Amino acid sequence: KRSNNFRSDPKIISGSAKVSDYRKSGYDRGHLAPAGDMKSSQCAMSESFFMSNISPQLPSFNRGGWKKLESLVRFWAKDSEIHIVTGGILNKSLSKIGSSGVSVPDYFYKIIFDHDECKMIGFVMPNKKITNELQSYVKTIDEIEELTCIDFFCNLEDYIEDELESSVNINSWSF
Repeated sequence: KRSNNFRSDPKIISGSAKVSDYRKSGYDRGHLAPAGDMKSSQCAMSESFFMSNISPQLPSFNRGGWKKLESLVRFWAKDSEIHIVTGGILNKSLSKIGSSGVSVPDYFYKIIFDHDECKMIGFVMPNKKITNELQSYVKTIDEIEELTCIDFFCNLEDYIEDELESSVNINSWSF
């Protein structure tokens, strides 16, 4: 069962966001790794509510387009072994909430790597109400790496990484 026991993450040495940072902020405590994916154990469910797994999301985004994308990825995971990488796109000019100064991302990304079919797809979505179809937010992994300054899947053989990260075939994914 969903626990909803949001709390600071004791393993974050530099300090973790607090639940109080979100009070009256206008933002949901949005999961990066969704609680809906943590039903395998009570421990996994509980740990998904650490504030280190939470980011400020506008309610219309969190409960709308982002939730729709999470459900789609969950559907894809039923038939394949996939790796999912999710985060906010951070920069120094982001607005902040709460006494901890929690950064509010303007955009979130989600990257899905399907091992079985050796394919990747990425999404970049604005932290606002999503009105377009999910396909319109598809980006190559190379584009997301440029936005985040993160080299994803760097442990893959270079020729595989280069091929998978530079293009995407939307038709190979069931929407």
